Amino acid sequence: MNFKFVYKICTKSEWQETKKKGLLTGSKKDLEDGYIHLSADNQVAGTLKKFYQNQKDLILLKIDTLKLDHLIWEQASDGNMFPHLYSSLDISNVIEELEIEEEYEKTNNYCEECKKEDESVFQNLILSSFKICNSCKTAKTIFPL
Repeated sequence: MNFKFVYKICTKSEWQETKKKGLLTGSKKDLEDGYIHLSADNQVAGTLKKFYQNQKDLILLKIDTLKLDHLIWEQASDGNMFPHLYSSLDISNVIEELEIEEEYEKTNNYCEECKKEDESVFQNLILSSFKICNSCKTAKTIFPL
């Protein structure tokens, strides 16, 4: 897990509105819960699948954590630790915005190395631009060719 960056999934319209204001106050769910829900790099694919399935016009925001004062990692009901931001997010902390397309996600779960379907392929494609599963990624790290 990389603690230098966290990720926020939002709709294109939410992001356009946020850019006008300069601050992200969060989605309806964020406002109800009292914090902005974020994901670590290895949690993005699962968050998409659980909360955004069949939604269109999504944006993935890559956020630098260095200047976030109220970022707290808390245990979710499934036992995993998730980043929660207990303040508004100044958009100057967003270092990259990536469009997420539904069909793109469905067709990009096949690893180019082992040719197997795996959820980690789409996550790695978003984060590193490589269509590779975590198993093959680890193998390439340990045994680079």
